[in-house]
Amino acid sequence: MPTSPTRQPRRRTFVWSVLALVVLLVASACSSGSDEVSQDEFGDPGDCVVVDVAVSSEKIDLLTELAKDFNATKTEADGACVFVRPKTKASGAAMQLLAEGWDESAEGPRPVIWSPAASGWGAILDQRLADQGDPAMAGQGTPFMNTPLVIAMPRPMAEALGWPDAELGWQDVFDLVQNPEGWAAYGHPEWGAFLLGKTNPNFSTSGLNALIAQTYAATGKTDGLSMEDLARPEVVEFGTTVESAVVHYGDTTLTFLNNWYRADQRGNPYSYASAVAVEEKSVIDYNTGNPDGRLDPGEEPRPPRVPLVAIYPEEGTLFSDNPFFILDADWVSDQQRRGAELFGEFVQRPENQEKALRFNFRPGNPSVAIGAPITPDNGVDPDQPQTQLQVPAPEVMVGLLDVWAQQRKPANVLLVIDVSGSMGDPAGSEGGETKLDLAKQAAIDSLEQFKDDDVVGLRMFSTGLGPTRADYYVDLVPLGRIGDQREAMRSAISGLYPTNGTPIYDVTEASMNDMLAAYDPSRINAVVLLTDGKNEDGDSSDDARQREELLRFLQDETQGESARPVRLFTIGYGADANLSELQTLAEATNGASYNASDPETIDKVFAAVISNF
Repeated sequence: MPTSPTRQPRRRTFVWSVLALVVLLVASACSSGSDEVSQDEFGDPGDCVVVDVAVSSEKIDLLTELAKDFNATKTEADGACVFVRPKTKASGAAMQLLAEGWDESAEGPRPVIWSPAASGWGAILDQRLADQGDPAMAGQGTPFMNTPLVIAMPRPMAEALGWPDAELGWQDVFDLVQNPEGWAAYGHPEWGAFLLGKTNPNFSTSGLNALIAQTYAATGKTDGLSMEDLARPEVVEFGTTVESAVVHYGDTTLTFLNNWYRADQRGNPYSYASAVAVEEKSVIDYNTGNPDGRLDPGEEPRPPRVPLVAIYPEEGTLFSDNPFFILDADWVSDQQRRGAELFGEFVQRPENQEKALRFNFRPGNPSVAIGAPITPDNGVDPDQPQTQLQVPAPEVMVGLLDVWAQQRKPANVLLVIDVSGSMGDPAGSEGGETKLDLAKQAAIDSLEQFKDDDVVGLRMFSTGLGPTRADYYVDLVPLGRIGDQREAMRSAISGLYPTNGTPIYDVTEASMNDMLAAYDPSRINAVVLLTDGKNEDGDSSDDARQREELLRFLQDETQGESARPVRLFTIGYGADANLSELQTLAEATNGASYNASDPETIDKVFAAVISNF
């Protein structure tokens, strides 16, 4: 057992250093639907100066409201009215597009204002541009609203650790994970082992901030994290131990929150996860009955049976400050820049900053007081955090991600790919590729995301793959260490071709059964199912019965105290995919469903799915 890091006294330290790393990030499309805001929603700008805004999804509702309010004022810049038009764009995806070239035909208008989740993304962009020999584009942004990273836990679990009186943090997570008694050491054997939810730091701001925070906790520092620190044996063991408790990763915290909420509604929020690293505002969303932060028309929030509480790690944490960057780019005119400055001043007004509280964020303007809903009644503490961590230097950030790639929990995954006849339909791409062509390339590209020690297998499915109805799948590459068979996987995927029907229920049950038999508690166990249709196995007479039996099987075998948590991750591919059905199947295993109804997005979606491992 490594020596426990020295506990640091609580003190307030402020962060003015920049976050920088070079890492490929992609946008994802999840089962909850798109956050895109149509430009038509804002109407015709007429002769006004248009200020397009690229906005991370967590604040699109608020900025849409503020943009409409601003546009109604008919504010002028150099004699012309200003028309602000926000559109959702994931932080990492926008950074990459700005660094490598923004294709307006595919991505919409290039932004004048960019507002990612955290200021670090601006530093990443400018670092990327500097590496290419190009001038900086983002510079210093102005925070719009704030929310700190916290460790969210069901209240009874936090109380078992001594909350709210005890100072808790990543060291307590480490202690629980490495204790063979698990929750039994705290008087709750029924809760089993400690289970942690974290997003992939290559995709998610919360995952990256959690990685920084847990590494600082291992060193006992609050600033000056170094490459030498990352190599210290006790730091390596601390990180490896924490990662070993992860249930799965992923590109967004919403998967964890939605799965947690469904488990809560069934009466047992303790079996899915013991804690999840999320932002403070997500705890408030969850406790007010809105786990994904978005209410559909007619949807009524229903608070959970067991609320979450926010643990502000005593070792320190980081903030997402949602900055406004007015881009120094050749497509931004002087009038647009002035219009952007006017909108920036508008959103900083106290009455508009107070609206951030309505969306469960803290105001970015320090002159505006923090108030409801940032209150203990919602499981959060407006007086926390007491310690803010310094973001490491750029080379250390790269080193952190390199180390995480080796420390992260290994995977045990079966890739199941639909080769039904409709996969041979045109994908709509200019190159004339079929849907299967694009899916094959996406699957091949995704293989690089697995580390050599991950166990991966490949299965194709359709009807008529043999002389009997039962011959509906073929294992092309058996489960095995991918470092030994990556080339075999590429070759097998390249050789896929479209055939007949789509026996989704049959192949889901068979694949889950096989992975349950191959379950490895030291790994993330999962089935990834890609399909472009609905269940069509040549006999529709028993579809309803088969579906209900499958759902019972999935839930009984993968959830509960004695279950083997094999997750099902589904990809609905193309316009004919039954997205709601695939979502239901995935949710029965506490997995997630992804939407690739536009075949052109399959590379991004496939990458987002594999980010869970």
